[in-house]
Amino acid sequence: MWNYTDKVKEHFLNPRNVGELKDANAIGETGSLNCGDALTEIIKGMTLDEAAKITNDDIADFLGGLPKEKMHCSVMGKAALKKAIANYRGVQILEKPGELVCECFEVTDLEIIDAVKANNLQTTEDVTDYLKAGGGCGKCLDRIEEVIESVKAKG
Repeated sequence: MWNYTDKVKEHFLNPRNVGELKDANAIGETGSLNCGDALTEIIKGMTLDEAAKITNDDIADFLGGLPKEKMHCSVMGKAALKKAIANYRGVQILEKPGELVCECFEVTDLEIIDAVKANNLQTTEDVTDYLKAGGGCGKCLDRIEEVIESVKAKG
């Protein structure tokens, strides 16, 4: 079992901002219905430009930390925020650049490279914790390892 902070438990037991917002002016969804990832509290009172600068690490820090196996939740929170801001601004987010590596979670090689570099990820397990890539059928694990090794080789 994962060791969640009291703040994460509090948000889970007493969700805020749940349900459909009447007269919403933007929508940003990502992740899995099974996962139940959602975060709105961190951006209350921020401008769009301030909210756009939020990172997945900011989200994890706001929650008092997340177990490493659940860091992908903060990544999905950031992705949903990015989509909501783009939706509000009337900007269409084009398909992700890069080669699709994980079909189950639609993760590209460029996303893996960025995550490996930004978070010093060393193993496929690390990548799965951050991006969920490799956490489904597992067919992509060898390719994830290749991407990690290519990043290490470039140093």
